[in-house]
Formats: sequence, structure tokens, C-alpha cells
Amino acid sequence: MATTPWLGDACSLVDAFRSGERSPSEELEATLASIEASDLNSFSFVDAEGARQRARSADVSLPFGGVPLGVKELHPVDGWPHTDASLLFKDRRATYDTTMIARLKTRGGANPVGQTTASEFGGLNVSKTKLNGITGNPWDPARTAGGSSGGSAAAVAGGLLTIATGGDGGGSIRIPAGFNGLVGMKGTAGRIPRGPNLSIGNLTVNAGCLARSVRDVARWWDVCSGYDTRDPYSLPRIDGWEAGLDSSDLAGLRVAIVPTLGRATIRPELHEAVVSAGEALARDAGLRIVAVDVQVPALGFAWAVSGLVGTLAEVGDHWPGRKGDMTPAMAFGVEMATEAYNLRLAADVDIARTKANEAMAAAFDQADIIICATNPDAAYPAHIELNTRVGEVKVDLENNGTLTVPANIYGNPSIAVPVGLVDGLPVSMQIMGPHHSDALLFDLARVVERTLPWPLVAPGAPV
Repeated sequence: MATTPWLGDACSLVDAFRSGERSPSEELEATLASIEASDLNSFSFVDAEGARQRARSADVSLPFGGVPLGVKELHPVDGWPHTDASLLFKDRRATYDTTMIARLKTRGGANPVGQTTASEFGGLNVSKTKLNGITGNPWDPARTAGGSSGGSAAAVAGGLLTIATGGDGGGSIRIPAGFNGLVGMKGTAGRIPRGPNLSIGNLTVNAGCLARSVRDVARWWDVCSGYDTRDPYSLPRIDGWEAGLDSSDLAGLRVAIVPTLGRATIRPELHEAVVSAGEALARDAGLRIVAVDVQVPALGFAWAVSGLVGTLAEVGDHWPGRKGDMTPAMAFGVEMATEAYNLRLAADVDIARTKANEAMAAAFDQADIIICATNPDAAYPAHIELNTRVGEVKVDLENNGTLTVPANIYGNPSIAVPVGLVDGLPVSMQIMGPHHSDALLFDLARVVERTLPWPLVAPGAPV
């Protein structure tokens, strides 16, 4: 009988189920015990009895058959709490599954175990809310797990389960993946549908997962991607993501290694790590390094405000009477937006987005691949507020967003992969390609995975 959860990737866990080395029920019990014992605060809700029933009838012939699944608490699961990580909705329950969750259950055979913590309404790249408190990073529980998919990242890197859902509207998969030493992929916009009851907003949000290996993400694409009528922006289905791994012709592709993406302030040790890893990838994959002056314009105040339109719609009649129940940063943002947003500002948002799209297109005219850092630094202390300086790097949404938001604006795929440690904490680089180059990014990340392998879980996990 296993005493700890599986510490390999999800694909190898399925292999263990199929060979009889482990059973779904055995794995679930180890997972539940580890969640109960963990000090990471990465789960806000656990459906133990429901998960036990699903484990007993698991079909291990399916891609994720019997695999315990963590679900970001912003992704509705029928009958589970639907809080959006906010005190405003602490008693609300979901009445439907998202398309991604439904596909993971049916096509994938995964076993949802419970909800992982997130930032309130997914609005910040931190892991701290009034509803759930602080989620710790398994590499150092006093450090942030990032956000908004911080609980998913902490649970996977902390050895509690092998894979969990994530969402990325400005870096919310890639940022926590980077801080926790995981793989985090934001696919081409629309690759995985986000309905039903889709909130369109400013068209930057993508669905996906936090994973330990590239093949886990490719298998996720096989299960979850493809058009759905309730997301009119979703893309047609493509089969064979996992089967097609390592089949791209990489030799001779042009790569630009731009750690700061032209504007971010990043820690010197991280800059060095990204350059070194990028050059190693170019050598190992036969890429041709080119110089590209990437200049994505600052999106500034107008863009920050535009993202809060959807938040105000979600808060609804609770605003402004219950703003005291919201995290200070989100309450401040909504208040500022209600006062400042007007037709002129909406026009400024549209102008800024057009300029950002043109800048990204110009960069990809000159390079097939762009490599940059995922975060400006390793994980910072979990308790600090935004707009705080930690060493040489300021912790704020704008500086971090300089590295991750451009791919959300433009809609191109971007994958974050670990490239080493700084002060004993994981650091990460992003590999970005033009639209519909998801398979190419998988193969580039696989080269890094083979030549610069990363720990699948934090030291001492599960913690």
C-alpha cells in the first residue's frame, strides 16, 4: 500500500495503474492523506467521498484514467463550491461543469479531488485572499506560490497530486509554474474552450494545466482541446498532440533570446540563467540565434482598468456595499475602474492593443521563436503586498506582466519551463512561438526537459 502520492508525472501514474503497480483507490487515499497533512494551504475544498466513488469505478484505459485531479477554484464543478476565491460568494455552489472539466472526466477519466486555491477572481499574480489566506510555495512555504493558479502549482510541485487545472489571462499558469518549478503552457488563444457561461471580457484568458512534464501537457491537449459551441472563439480539434511529440523539424529555426522582452526589470542571476538555457536549447536543437529588438509597448493604466470590467460584472450587486469583503488590491482596482473608465479610456485600450499586436507580429517576422524569462525573479515572500521592492526587483503587476501579458494580448502560445535555481528556488524561461505553433513549443520544451532535466517535485515533497 502506497504511503505517499505518486511523485512521477501523470502519464507514468496511468502506466502504473495499467500495470497493476498501483490502483486508483490506493493513489487517492495517499493523495487525501497528504492534502490533510500538508501545510501549504493549496486546497480550499476536498470532495473525499465523491472522489472515492469515482476511484472505485475508474477506467484506467482512458488517458488520465483514475488520476487524482486538482481543480482551480475559479473553474466550476457541478455541486462544488463556486466562490471565485472571494468572500462575496463563499456560500455559492456550481450548477454545471466547465467544458474542460467535463472532458477531463469523460474523455480523460480523471478523478477530480478538490479545489485548489487561487487569487480573488483571478485578478492578481499572488496567492493570498481573505477567503483562503496564504498559499505557500513547496520549495519554501514562506514564499509565494504565485497566481492566479497558485494552489494548483503548489499542490503539483508539493507532491500532493500529479496534475491540476489552471487558467491564464495574463500569466496565471506560467507565473506559478515558474515559481514552483513546473511546466506551464498557455496555448494559442481558443485551443481549449472555456464555456459554458463564457465571460468574454478582454479576450486574454486561456485554460490549461500545471504539470510536471511536457508529455502531461500534450496529453491534456489531446483530452481537452477542440471546438465547443459554447465558446465561439474556440479552435477546431486537432488530434495526436502526445503521439506527435518529437516530430517537429527544429534545425535552422530562428530564435531570439531576449530575457527582459525589451522592458522588464529582472534579477541579473535570472538573466544569466535564461541566456544560458536559451543558448543551450539553440545548440541542442540546431536553432539559429538572431538579434531582434523586441519592443512591446507598455499597456499601462488603460489596460489594467479594462481587465476589471469583467470583475465588476461578476461582483454585481455586491458592489460597493461589500467591497470591505474583497482583498484590498481588488477592491481598490474596481473602485478606480468605476471612477475612471469612459469612452476615451476604452479607445486608449483599443489603441494600445493594436500597437502590442503589431509589435509582437513584427518580432515574429524576424524570429520563429522568442525566449524570455517567465518571472522577474524567483518567488518572493508570500506575505508581501504588491508594489514592494525585493532586492533589485520591484514586485508589481506591470513588471511581471511585461513578460507574460504580451502573449495573452496577441494570443500566441507560450510555454514556461524550469531552467535551474536561484537562491535554492526555481527559475523559469518562456519559449514563445507564433499562433498555432503549440506542437513546436512542446518539442522545444522536450529538448530542455531531456538536456536540462528538472526535479518533478520540490525537495522533501509531499510537504
